[in-house]
Amino acid sequence: MSVPDLRGSPGVRWQSLALPAAGRELHVRVFRPDPAPHGWLVWAHGGSWRAGSVDGWHDGTADLAAAAGATVVSVDYRLAPGHRHPAALVDVLTALDWAQSQSPTPVAVGGDSAGGTLAACAALVWRDRRRPLAAQVLAYPPIDPECRAPSYRRHPLAFPSRAGLISAWRDHRGASPRHPAAHGATPLYSTPHESDDLGGLAPAVLAVGGADPVADDVRGYAALLHAAGNTVELREFDGLPHGTFLTDPGLRDWLGTAYSDHYRRSA
Repeated sequence: MSVPDLRGSPGVRWQSLALPAAGRELHVRVFRPDPAPHGWLVWAHGGSWRAGSVDGWHDGTADLAAAAGATVVSVDYRLAPGHRHPAALVDVLTALDWAQSQSPTPVAVGGDSAGGTLAACAALVWRDRRRPLAAQVLAYPPIDPECRAPSYRRHPLAFPSRAGLISAWRDHRGASPRHPAAHGATPLYSTPHESDDLGGLAPAVLAVGGADPVADDVRGYAALLHAAGNTVELREFDGLPHGTFLTDPGLRDWLGTAYSDHYRRSA
């Protein structure tokens, strides 16, 4: 049922939907800007895989929809540790399937922080399944479960702490993080590092703050994507910490504009 826009950007209508998902319901919130939107973008919220919701991310995703000029589908995916990998990824893939059924052109996937990691993994799954994807929009995604990069130690008091993020990775991935293909199915990655091939992926838009502990993860992943022959656009925001999708309109505007540019090129 559609509801009036009481929060978020003016001119963005939104509605909550329950999608069928293997004997249960997956809740999503769909944001549609005026005028007619340019494409569909499925968004996974942050929260270290253990927290966050479409309600908590309402204003941010509404603003993103306005900046992108796109229909944004915010996914209330299952959270760790009650639901370990691949539950959250499966929910994002379910939302992608539904969004593609609504769109005449390829959809895109994106997310912030832990949601950005899920989006990057979803892009790999769709590549493996030979399904076209318009773009992957990744705001400061953690990539390395061991958090080994120097940026994790550069600002010892910054959020997220290295120890806290390692704990979150373990809650999310469990004791057996790899989810190999079975009976001809494609693997479900918990991190892009589990893929031996990063070629043939959707154009990548990446953003990270200069004071973010995951900054080196993002820089490194952008370099790997570029080396594998993908289109990559990386922007570093000087001095910004982690988690600024919710607090910084400039970062949301850039993400939305970068997505819109890729959409127009592919349309």
